Amino acid sequence: MKAILHCDKKWGIGKNNGLMFRLPADMAFFRSATSGKTVVMGSNTLLSLPGGRPLKNRSNIVLWPGGDEKRAEELGYTIVQTLDSLKAAVRALPPDEVFVIGGAMMYRTMLPYCSQVLVTKVDADGGADTFFPDLDSEAGWRLAEISEPVCDNGFTIRFCTYVNDSPLAL
Repeated sequence: MKAILHCDKKWGIGKNNGLMFRLPADMAFFRSATSGKTVVMGSNTLLSLPGGRPLKNRSNIVLWPGGDEKRAEELGYTIVQTLDSLKAAVRALPPDEVFVIGGAMMYRTMLPYCSQVLVTKVDADGGADTFFPDLDSEAGWRLAEISEPVCDNGFTIRFCTYVNDSPLAL
């Protein structure tokens, strides 16, 4: 399993339950990486998506205790009620086909199980109120790849791949 996100230079990932930056190149990267795959998220992340609808061209699994299963069926996503149910659902899938996409609690919970994190680092302070663990100082994580700087909507970004040498088994 992998995680994917963009963060500011302080590892901020969100502000007011939304993204801090509009980055077309990053969004294209996200679409390319996750299309045809399974994305895993918490209920707030689903609600932050346009219309509170699941992402197209992906299987969407939402950890949402007490979530409306009828609405999920109508809109085409899967609700799991517990962390154990989420782990069982993910275990049944090819690990390289699953991406954790947020929010902060989902990232913190699932990070130890991820083999990679794809991070788009924005060289700016987005005034975040929500943060991702600093993988540069997180034990067991290492920066495996970093792109050359790219200008995206007035911001300098770099695409980074972090590797967890010992992910936990689901």
